[in-house]
Amino acid sequence: MGGAEDAPRAAAANGHGNGATVEEKLDELRRLLGKADGDPLRIVGVGAGAWGSVFCALMQDAYGHLRDKVQVRIWRRPGRAVDRATAEHLFEVINAREDVLRRLIRRCAYLKYVEGRLGDRTLYADEILRDGFCLNMIDTPLCPLKVVTNLQEAVWDADIVINGLPSTDTREVFGEIGRYWKERITAPIILSLAKGIEASLDPLPRIITPTQMISNATGVPLENILYLGGPNIASEIYNKEYANARICGADKWRKPLAKFLRQPHFIVWDNSDLITHEVMGGLKNVYAIGAGMVAALTNESATSKSVYFALCTSEMIYITHLLEEEPEKLAGPLLADTYVTLLKGRNAWYGQKLAKGELTLDMGDSIKGKGTIQGVSAVDAFYELLSQDSLSVMHPEANRSVAPVEMCPILKALYKILIKRELPPDSILQAIRDETMYDPRERIEMAQGHSLYRPSLLGQPKGDAKA
Repeated sequence: MGGAEDAPRAAAANGHGNGATVEEKLDELRRLLGKADGDPLRIVGVGAGAWGSVFCALMQDAYGHLRDKVQVRIWRRPGRAVDRATAEHLFEVINAREDVLRRLIRRCAYLKYVEGRLGDRTLYADEILRDGFCLNMIDTPLCPLKVVTNLQEAVWDADIVINGLPSTDTREVFGEIGRYWKERITAPIILSLAKGIEASLDPLPRIITPTQMISNATGVPLENILYLGGPNIASEIYNKEYANARICGADKWRKPLAKFLRQPHFIVWDNSDLITHEVMGGLKNVYAIGAGMVAALTNESATSKSVYFALCTSEMIYITHLLEEEPEKLAGPLLADTYVTLLKGRNAWYGQKLAKGELTLDMGDSIKGKGTIQGVSAVDAFYELLSQDSLSVMHPEANRSVAPVEMCPILKALYKILIKRELPPDSILQAIRDETMYDPRERIEMAQGHSLYRPSLLGQPKGDAKA
């Protein structure tokens, strides 16, 4: 865990959050959780991707100096070796940062990176994370972290658990965690950072989000599970670029947590609409992959990218009308999250690499140095859901009922490219250049002019209004 060397960063955080000091904010959350003196608040990250690692590092930087009152630790799987090329690059990063270099020398940890650079030693992901290096984000050194590789040891007594896993791993890992928590008297708070969905088709087509997976796997009530998301890039947040995020969930915890998480450069708002914001976080990843393809295939043509953006946003707006009774409320957050993902997100990067032939689909959706490309599974889930006849909508020209996916040609193209593998990546250009395609404005007007809302998609009984 970070020591005195991290105190300046922690001290700089004092006084943020409606005038309260860091210690006052921590004391307030401890009181709400019923923590006794001498019993530290235990914050545990599960999963050590870029955002999960940065989130825990932010907590460590802000609160880690209050060791008697809080403990921050992070779990990641053991045994992941760092390849030689990454070890060489990591050595360059270390030597380019005097503060990092001095820290490693003080901790007697520098020599192993020399040996790793020379190929005389194998470094491991959990080992370098203890020194503040996330395998998916080598260029951005973090503070040292307390890393635990035994899942039961990490979570059994946690007060707050941060889900930093990809949505595709969430169910399995939290199923294991649920077995460790069977004897717990009080349920922990779980804050999920995962952006992705699963599709369930039986008995009715509906979306399953990571928070629902966690609740089903652990038995923790949904009121204790929250989602944090926003238009941000993990490395930039850690480097104190100004950013904002939104924490969503039940009233009981979201406002106290928003206050606890807020920092001068990281503003956290709160909202009660948990499931819809989670789904929107997954939806933008779908279209980010296509945006990366278009950018690569057109040599970064601003005109082509703007054509794609107009078409994909009209599809996203159409889909939000299926999911949300008042979709206008989502327009700002969804577009902001989409925009930053198109600029610098891993899903757009993945689309670019596929289109250039530097990656292939056979390599899978877990990419070295990037982690899981969650947009791939989201394409599959959204296509499967929206292709169900039971959700049919009226086709404006054919004057007949069709599955909603028929109104989303880009989603259909991405499914054929990424999931069915029937088409090459350059076929995305045909999808946006189709002469028979609607003006994007018409698709938006179509969505606004018809009652498309299908509450069952988010697991709500038909006819129920949203709170």
